[in-house]
Amino acid sequence: MEVFDLIRAAINTEAEAVSRLTAQVDAQYAVAVECMLNCEGKVIVTGVGKSGIIGRKIAASLSSTGTPAYFLHACEAVHGDSGTVEKEDVVILISNSGETSEVLNLLPILEEIGCQTIAITSGRDSTLARLCDIALVYGYEREADHLNLAPTTSAALTLVIGDALAVALSILKGFDQASFYLYHPGGSLGEKLGSLVQKKSSETGDVSGELEDQ
Repeated sequence: MEVFDLIRAAINTEAEAVSRLTAQVDAQYAVAVECMLNCEGKVIVTGVGKSGIIGRKIAASLSSTGTPAYFLHACEAVHGDSGTVEKEDVVILISNSGETSEVLNLLPILEEIGCQTIAITSGRDSTLARLCDIALVYGYEREADHLNLAPTTSAALTLVIGDALAVALSILKGFDQASFYLYHPGGSLGEKLGSLVQKKSSETGDVSGELEDQ
């Protein structure tokens, strides 16, 4: 098989899984957004391995779009770092199987703290989905690698879900270009935003079209 065919097959596997994700969005997603929208503390994202890496990106996206968030490594959390979690926070726990021991070990601590919990998992009947207040469950046929083992499709789906949550929250909070520039003044995007924000005569000005290619 040609290298091009291998690359295209992997991309198609993930793309097809993402295209089917919209049909899996249920009422729990609306509940999750409402939970985070009303959060009086911070949104904390936790996980290990590839799920942890995706979790870091989700936390970063939330923070840059108007929802204060940070990543908490599940292993470090049970070794003292859970002291950063407060009752007013919302914790998103990521585990593809829903049975990751390092993530599950955090649940008793969070229950004692009294914060709200959101699971992102493919395990609809998993321990994580059952024990969290809200469960965002996704499904897929296979991972993109030839062994059907490496977190590829599952990681992509988790990332898309995180992006969707961040975007929905940003819109509902009325997060605008000036707000984005406040948190993102660096780089070419920050430079572009800075120029546009300075030129705006009022907050009702629409510069979204000028940013489409950024």
